[in-house]
Amino acid sequence: MNTKIITINDPAREEQSLQEAADVLRNGGLVVFPTETVYGLGGDATSADSSRKIYEAKGRPSDNPLIIHIAHPDDARRYAVTCPCYERLAKAFMPGPLTVILPRRDIIPTETTGGLDTVAVRCPSHPIAHALIQEAGVAIAAPSANRSGKPSPTCASHVIDDMDGRVDMILDGGECDIGLESTIVKIEDEDTITLLRPGAITYDALCMVVANVNVAAAVSERLGENERPLSPGMKYRHYAPDAPLVLLEGHPEDVLAYLEQEQNRIRCAILCYDEEINALSSASLHPVGKADDLASHARLLFRNLREADCSGPDVIYAHLPPKEGLGLALYNRMIRAAAHTIKHIPSR
Repeated sequence: MNTKIITINDPAREEQSLQEAADVLRNGGLVVFPTETVYGLGGDATSADSSRKIYEAKGRPSDNPLIIHIAHPDDARRYAVTCPCYERLAKAFMPGPLTVILPRRDIIPTETTGGLDTVAVRCPSHPIAHALIQEAGVAIAAPSANRSGKPSPTCASHVIDDMDGRVDMILDGGECDIGLESTIVKIEDEDTITLLRPGAITYDALCMVVANVNVAAAVSERLGENERPLSPGMKYRHYAPDAPLVLLEGHPEDVLAYLEQEQNRIRCAILCYDEEINALSSASLHPVGKADDLASHARLLFRNLREADCSGPDVIYAHLPPKEGLGLALYNRMIRAAAHTIKHIPSR
């Protein structure tokens, strides 16, 4: 397959390119496009054949449900059974990085939902994503545009590495703003939701809108061996580089001393805080921002994991993030990328 790559800077002025991409989708093809979170691998959400093509392009198990992307929050009614709780969430967080799981309507085939009777619905805020969905006139099923299990792409060059020759078109819209996939919630009743995957819409923010917010055990723990994933990203190992990733826990001074020791012992890549740069050898350092800047850590995580892999290290080290605020989303992604490998560094 020859993949056409188109750079779009202003969707309002590049309607022809968006029309071409929308035609590809309507004709059963695949288009990669940017969102505010990560790049998505898009196909017609109402077409079983398109969803099968998405799974094939990603090398993804077909029991892992796809998220459908809509142009306006009200469009959810065409594809799912909505409720007042959905309306409250939509009013508070859409367009934006929130995905809500709802009972599906028959227009959405089970090939899109991983065999489930529910469908995950999201309304992205990125102007290119919005314009493409609007032009296509149909919901777009779009998981992250990476090979299954690998770090999600936050720029077009990462997409090209994984998807060139596997999709019909890639829309290059520059860097993604957030860098982590959307928050996913499932509505249990009018006053209760379950957080299945944390993201930029945090637990605390959800609690401002819904009375009861449960956190699924799989957010921070391993998915049970025979447990079916209710949303993307719940698998045991996900978002992972080829080299083993080890998360370090301990007092900052002890962790830094350990990293200095490891740099002298093995070939390691390090996702380090800006404050640590001067204390470490510059070889294979991948700064994530200041220690307390979780938004920077999130935006740079997947880029750093990909770039760290390129140096062929024996191991990649990173700090174990906190479980509060945006830190819970980082913890969720990193614990899966590391296959739950955490090393506690004792005090000296």
